[in-house]
Amino acid sequence: MSLNNKSILITGGTGSLGKKLTEILLNKYPDIRRLVIFSRDELKQYEMSQQFSEKAYPCMRYFLGDIRDVDRLRRAFEGIDVVIHAAALKQVPAAEYNPFEFIKTNVLGAQNIIDACLDCGVKTVVALSTDKAAAPINLYGATKLCSDKLFVAANNIKGKHDVRFSVVRYGNVMGSRGSVIPFFMKKKDEGLIPITDPQMTRFNISLEEGVEMILFAVENAIGGEIFVPKIPSYRIMDVAEAVAPGVKTEIVGIRPGEKMHEEMITNSDSFNTVDLEKYFAILPQANSKIQAYYESKGGKLVEPGFCYNSGTNDKWLSVEEIKSLIFNKVY
Repeated sequence: MSLNNKSILITGGTGSLGKKLTEILLNKYPDIRRLVIFSRDELKQYEMSQQFSEKAYPCMRYFLGDIRDVDRLRRAFEGIDVVIHAAALKQVPAAEYNPFEFIKTNVLGAQNIIDACLDCGVKTVVALSTDKAAAPINLYGATKLCSDKLFVAANNIKGKHDVRFSVVRYGNVMGSRGSVIPFFMKKKDEGLIPITDPQMTRFNISLEEGVEMILFAVENAIGGEIFVPKIPSYRIMDVAEAVAPGVKTEIVGIRPGEKMHEEMITNSDSFNTVDLEKYFAILPQANSKIQAYYESKGGKLVEPGFCYNSGTNDKWLSVEEIKSLIFNKVY
């Protein structure tokens, strides 16, 4: 599906991924009718508008608003064909301290997005998830799991509306705000790298790969899928060695709500998960057409009991590969 002549809106569009998505959309689809950045931070919108101005890109629009405000969403979604929902509160410790604030944005805000899309005739909706939504142990992950469930179930209430709701779930975006690489780079200058646990592992995805997956979902989803990419893992000690070789490390312990290893597909998900070669697709448990889905997509069901875990992954980034990614600034 070409996005030329379409109107697209990105919630949380001033974030790292939103800016990269904007850059790629403008380059790949030069005839986009309208590209709306919806977010609540006027300073970030102003700064982004210096890079992607309405003068240089006549399709660009900047729309101040909060996803907690459904009336504002309805106004913003008028005439929109595609919504990519990237807005969220994301910091794990902040969620533990301010739980209902995260619920209001990540859960109630998700339902507001769904309601506004149904009311305004949006055709395609892709919501961003996180590895922390699989078997969550912290409140942030729990709110994103609720959000995922809402978007998947939205396909059951669309009635005669011609709209598809789907989700993309991926791991840590390399170099994004608050991620470990820029944190380690800052700490390197102080001469000490804090390590939560030397056995810790994480999935890794670049901004470009995240955008590619979003566009895959926009173009291929039939509604109800949670797409998961096949991506490598890294060991936290390898990242420290790549960023700050020879710098002293200090074990500081796992923070509240953190996992030793991240998981994107649980054992329980395996019975309704399809392998699509480059991605997995977790289908709704109540879906009676799983076989027809993977046959039509050229995929296959994963083995019962399969789980996708950063600690048992079969793809790993070496220290040299991490160095190369940092040097080339893939993030």
